[in-house]
Amino acid sequence: MSCPEAPRGGENAPERAHQDFSQSLSYGDYLHLDVLKAAHQPITGAHDEHLFIAVHHVSEVWLGLIVRELKAAMALLDQGITDAPLKMLTRVVRAQEQLTNAWEVLKTMTPADYLLFRHAFGQASGFQSAGYRMVEFLLGNRQGVMLRPHEHRSDLHDPLLEAMSGPSVYDLALRLLAARGLTVPAAVLVRDFTQKPVLNEEVLQAWLTVYRDTETYWDLYELAEKLLDVEDNFRRWRFNHLTTVERTIGFKAGSGGTSGAGYLRQALSTVLFPELWEVRTRL
Repeated sequence: MSCPEAPRGGENAPERAHQDFSQSLSYGDYLHLDVLKAAHQPITGAHDEHLFIAVHHVSEVWLGLIVRELKAAMALLDQGITDAPLKMLTRVVRAQEQLTNAWEVLKTMTPADYLLFRHAFGQASGFQSAGYRMVEFLLGNRQGVMLRPHEHRSDLHDPLLEAMSGPSVYDLALRLLAARGLTVPAAVLVRDFTQKPVLNEEVLQAWLTVYRDTETYWDLYELAEKLLDVEDNFRRWRFNHLTTVERTIGFKAGSGGTSGAGYLRQALSTVLFPELWEVRTRL
């Protein structure tokens, strides 16, 4: 017995949707889906290479969004504005969660699956991701050697060099502390930004003042906690990266020339905002 057809022409009928896109943008046109799909080009016939490329493509899109939101938040923080950046940093946190979840999809690939196509991409490696490196630099984790893989591309190298030479999002937060009358040493405010941050006792005392008087410094307190959310998710992403690598290739060297899991395990010790973690111990 056939089911009766739904009445045609009602306000909820699919026929009412726009159908002719000869003179207007369609969904696929707007998103340039043909270009996006054309970039998905596995080199081998291995089934899981499709998965591998898809996860990395999606991750690069999320990284691009994170960079955009971080830069926008930093521009406002540089002007002394603290409320709007919180929304942007929250978006960064949510995007980071998507990045971390991507590893769960990639973990469905077994070592045997991966070995079927790993040889095909030679020395290409996520270590060379300019998007990831920009996120690291904006958050304050800086090493000049990380610029070298991009020296052949000035369009990638020059923005990274500029980011590495300027204040990080945390440096801008410290400037806000100083602007509010809290003691932040001049040597911290005008330091060599190409270097990683190290814990400073006077900066720690300034944050302790904020955390002990949240009513007076509520905006700075919220900013500090949001920055901790960002670093927390940054660590989770790195940890999931490590475990994915370990379960896929064990302790083999990485395709880009690093030691692989050993390099990633060492990277887990990086602390982006040292005083914000230490303040918990001192409260």
